[in-house]
Amino acid sequence: MKHVFLLLVYIGAGDDRYLASGDMFFASIDRCNWYASQVSRRFGTPNDLQYNSSRDAVIAYCVPKYVNADLLPEIY
Repeated sequence: MKHVFLLLVYIGAGDDRYLASGDMFFASIDRCNWYASQVSRRFGTPNDLQYNSSRDAVIAYCVPKYVNADLLPEIY
């Protein structure tokens, strides 16, 4: 068994929210948080925000997990 950090990525808001990814494991919280920040980044100007909807929302964060290391895919 091993402690790792799982990156969860949700897309949408409210009833439209869904888990887009929940299978990326990291040995380091710093590395996991870096990927979370990159996945949820947005580009554009404040004027572009009028074209965004709640369906475009991206939330990404890391949670600690205690898992069987033999059953894990590659850990970064």
